[in-house]
Amino acid sequence: MIDLKWLTGKSPEGEAHVDIYKKMLKARGEDPKLADRIIELNEERKSNISNFETKKAEQNQASQKFGQAKKKGESVDELLKELQSLSQNVKELEAKSNEATEKIHNHLCFLPNVLDEDTPFGLSEDDNKVFKEFGEKTELSFTAKEHWQLGEENKTIDFERAGKVSGSRFSYLRASGAKLERALIQFMLDKHVESGYEEIFPPLMVNAKALFGTSNFPKFQDDVFHIKNKDAYLIPTAEVPITNFYADEILEAENLPQKFVSYTPCFRAEAGSYGKDTKGLIRQHQFNKVELVKFTRPEDSNEEHEKLLESAESILKDLELHYQVVKLCSGDISFGAKKCFDINVWLPGQKAYREISSCSNFGDFQSRRANIRYRSGKGEKPQFIHTLNGSGLAAGRTLVAVYENYQQEDGSIKVPEALVSYMGGQKIIKVNA
Repeated sequence: MIDLKWLTGKSPEGEAHVDIYKKMLKARGEDPKLADRIIELNEERKSNISNFETKKAEQNQASQKFGQAKKKGESVDELLKELQSLSQNVKELEAKSNEATEKIHNHLCFLPNVLDEDTPFGLSEDDNKVFKEFGEKTELSFTAKEHWQLGEENKTIDFERAGKVSGSRFSYLRASGAKLERALIQFMLDKHVESGYEEIFPPLMVNAKALFGTSNFPKFQDDVFHIKNKDAYLIPTAEVPITNFYADEILEAENLPQKFVSYTPCFRAEAGSYGKDTKGLIRQHQFNKVELVKFTRPEDSNEEHEKLLESAESILKDLELHYQVVKLCSGDISFGAKKCFDINVWLPGQKAYREISSCSNFGDFQSRRANIRYRSGKGEKPQFIHTLNGSGLAAGRTLVAVYENYQQEDGSIKVPEALVSYMGGQKIIKVNA
C-alpha cells in the first residue's frame, strides 16, 4: 500500500512526490491519472473533515446553550430545533467524510508500489538487464527433446490421465519422476535450513484479509481459487500465509531479520495466461515450490535482498545448471515489488531461458497492508517492516531444467550429483526405473 503522506509530500529538492510517482506509473505502463485521482479524493476528504469538524464545534456550542437555557428555565424550542438540525448535518458530514476515506483506501489498493531507484526503466521484458551469469549452456551432441517428451517416453510424467481427472494444466508425476521432485524439494529445504532459514509449513488455505496483505487482492482476485461459500482460498504461493504470519504484530529490531523457508503445493487459476505454455510443467494450476520469505529493517532490506538472491542461486549452482540473473525493468516488475531479480535457467529442449525464481523486495508495501511493524528500541514508535520473498526454487520448473539439461541420447535422464544421495543412490532415470 502506498503511503498517502509520502504521496502528498515533497522531496528534499522540492519536487512533489505525486509527480515522481506519476513518472513511475507511466514507466510501469499504468495511467498517471491514477495518482491525480488520489490527490482529488484526498482534497475531498480533507474538505469533508473540515466541514464535519466545523459543524461538530457548532453542535457542541448549541448543546451548551441548550443546557444552560434549560437550567435557567428559559424556552428551548428554537434551540432544540437548531440542535436537531446541526445533529443531522453532523451525521451527514461524518458519513461523507468516512465515504471519502473509504474511496481513498479502495483507490490505493489498486496503486502499484513505488519503484526503487535501482530499478531500470523499460517498457517490457525486453528491457530487463542481465547482470550476472553462471556456467555455460549445455552442449548436446544430439537433438535435444523437451521435458514433456522425455517424461512421456520415460513414463514419469502423464498429462493425458491428469486431464481426464482434473482438466488441463495438471499432471501426474510417476515413479522416478515423482521421486526426483521429492528429492529436489528435500535438497532445497536442507540447503536453506543449513544457511539459516527456519523451516515452516503453513496452511494451504487463507482468508481474503491475508491475500489483501500480500497485494494479491483485490487486483489479482481472478488468479486465486476460491473455496465456495467460505472465506477461504487456495494459496497461490507460500508467500501469502508466511508473510501474514506476523500480521497485526510488532516485532523487536533485535530479532530481525527473520528468515523462513517453506515447501508447499501452490494453486493458480492462471486467468491471464490463456494459450501460454499449454504443454508441459511450466505453467500448471497446481505445482510445488520452495519459498523464501524475510522480514527486515528498512536499512537492511537491500542487503538482505542480495542475500536472498544468493540463496536461490545456490541451488542452481549445486545442480550445475546454467542460468542468468536479470534485474526487472519498470514495465515488467510485479505490482507489489519495488525491486526484483529474476533467475532464468537455460532449457536446451526449448532453446530458451525460462524463469525459475523471482526474488522481490517489497519495501513496506505489504507490511502497510498486513500491518506488520517493528520497534527499533524501547519506547520508540513502531515502524513498518520490510518484506522480501523469492522462490528457492520452483520445484516443477527445476525438474524441467534437470530433465532437459541432463538428458541422454537414449532418452534417459542423468541424476545430478548433488541429488544422487536424495535419490537413494539412483543415477539414471529411465523407463521403469
